[in-house]
Amino acid sequence: MKKIYIALSFILVLTTGKAQNKDTKIADKLYSNYDYVDAVKEYLKLTDKGKADTYVFKQLGDCYYNVFNSIEAEKWYAQAVTKQQDAETYFRYAQMLKANTKYNEAAEQMNKFASLAPNDKRAQSINEDGNYLAKLLGKTKMFDVHSLEFNSKYSDFGPYLKDNVIYFVSARNTARKTYEWNDQPFLDVYKTDFKDGKVNSKSVLVDDLNTAYHEGPVTISTDGNTMYFSRESFFDKKFVKSQDKKTKMGKMNIFKATKENEKWTNISAVSFNSKEYNTSSPSLSKDGKTLYFTSDMPGTLGKTDVWKVAVNGDGSFGKPENLGDKVNTEGNEMSAFIADNNTLYFASNGKKGLGGLDVFAFDTTKNNEAINLGKPVNSEKDDFGFTFNQEQKTAFLSSNRDGGQGDDDIYLAIPVCNVNLIATVHDKKTGLVLANTNITVVDENKNVVGNAVSDDMGNANFRLECDKAYFLNVDKSGYTSDVFPMDKSKGGEVALNTDLSPIEAIVTETEVILNEINFEFNRSNITRDGATELDKLVAVMNQYPEMVIFAKSHTDSRGDDKYNMILSQRRAKSTVQYVISKGIAAARISGEGFGESEPKVACDKCTEEEHQKNRRSEFMIIKK
Repeated sequence: MKKIYIALSFILVLTTGKAQNKDTKIADKLYSNYDYVDAVKEYLKLTDKGKADTYVFKQLGDCYYNVFNSIEAEKWYAQAVTKQQDAETYFRYAQMLKANTKYNEAAEQMNKFASLAPNDKRAQSINEDGNYLAKLLGKTKMFDVHSLEFNSKYSDFGPYLKDNVIYFVSARNTARKTYEWNDQPFLDVYKTDFKDGKVNSKSVLVDDLNTAYHEGPVTISTDGNTMYFSRESFFDKKFVKSQDKKTKMGKMNIFKATKENEKWTNISAVSFNSKEYNTSSPSLSKDGKTLYFTSDMPGTLGKTDVWKVAVNGDGSFGKPENLGDKVNTEGNEMSAFIADNNTLYFASNGKKGLGGLDVFAFDTTKNNEAINLGKPVNSEKDDFGFTFNQEQKTAFLSSNRDGGQGDDDIYLAIPVCNVNLIATVHDKKTGLVLANTNITVVDENKNVVGNAVSDDMGNANFRLECDKAYFLNVDKSGYTSDVFPMDKSKGGEVALNTDLSPIEAIVTETEVILNEINFEFNRSNITRDGATELDKLVAVMNQYPEMVIFAKSHTDSRGDDKYNMILSQRRAKSTVQYVISKGIAAARISGEGFGESEPKVACDKCTEEEHQKNRRSEFMIIKK
């Protein structure tokens, strides 16, 4: 990938050594030094000479994977997997196929990966939900994404908004020497103005921070006086030498600076840096007490993980803590950012995504799974570097998606107004919460926009659009199904109680006795109250799977006999059709209309109440 987030030792060297030989020696050395551009040239020379084998094809695939040329990576991985490869190769091949929107082929390669690494949580996650891609593509849009004019033809990423100034990282400084990983200039920190929702197309270097090494991205304290930023460890004289002792290998480390007279000064390395591992992508919490960052330090679950460390009152640091497997995977987690509401945004290629790196949100105050932000924040390519200024309701992200100006571009992301609906289900009679209740959300046009099953606390969460009314269809075996309206909302969190009544039908040897299945005068359609009672019949028939019912439909005495007989036939038919629509086999229920021939209340001048009792349905048990 052409972003230096990963470039500086974030991806472990993938060369295994098993197939290396004198022909690949030069290319392998370039590869081990992360000089992927020149390594490709050397491996290609071997293919031109007919000296390439599946090892060379794999190395070419890995080179292109690391600079995120998905087309070329796919091409070479396809040749590499003609012979058995390690599990990670199949994972990377699947990622490149997804980036090229070849989802079916990607699924095949992911299955091969899972068969070779069944205990890998990335494989387990995919196996648990084979329909995850359709769900991601169907997610409610959370942000509108817009391109920005200030991007260059080089890598631009890591945006951070502070006091109407955007700090970002760029390789646009052509006065700098180029970096072997991607043949672009070394990275510098830039800034530009952000006012009234618009980004100034001109940007300037932050001279106080930039050196001959890579710098960025940055994070700044709430009071604006303390900055943490990434910089190569060479600045702090921390490095290791390659095996041949000819190359110095640096890491990305975190440094701290303070503001004096509008300049960043007193630059020093944080205490938990090391020449043995990377620390990068710092993000400071609103209260300044916790610093989040990414690292491949010991204890990392995958290649790079998200970590946090306490910032003490005297400026010292506690012991770094890994955020665990709700955030981290065996893959890459990077570009951590903590928002003011304690939501952590980060990028991952180890979780269920659309391709490459996807942006996820994790509520650090809870222990729920991280949530994929879906399209258009995420794409088939690499999406990362997401930051969200909640005060200004403005987010930015970095991506190498199609249509950009450079290798990585910065995009503006404006949150779409959403409603976080929390539906809670109780037993209306006992007040106890009801777990495992099916809840379907339907909009005003009868489109299903969400499905969920209530958890152990009786809760189900839905993310819905603002200013729209919805209906919740709630269904649980043993309870009467019901529909609950949700009024239009301007956003935020909405709590809705959806309590269900337990089914209380009387079952005798000859009859299922319900409350009256009433019909409106001169009509045969099932009323809402009637549907509630028929749901009880459905539940009884589910409880007794051999039960067969004969439904008798009656009318009142108003109207002539012939008309009433036809009307009762329609009512019987409506009753039977309703029960069948709820999943009961047609062979288990039949019905017949009896008109006014069998009144429940015999009366010459019937009251309205007596008429209502006479227009009814009864349910006789033919077989139990």
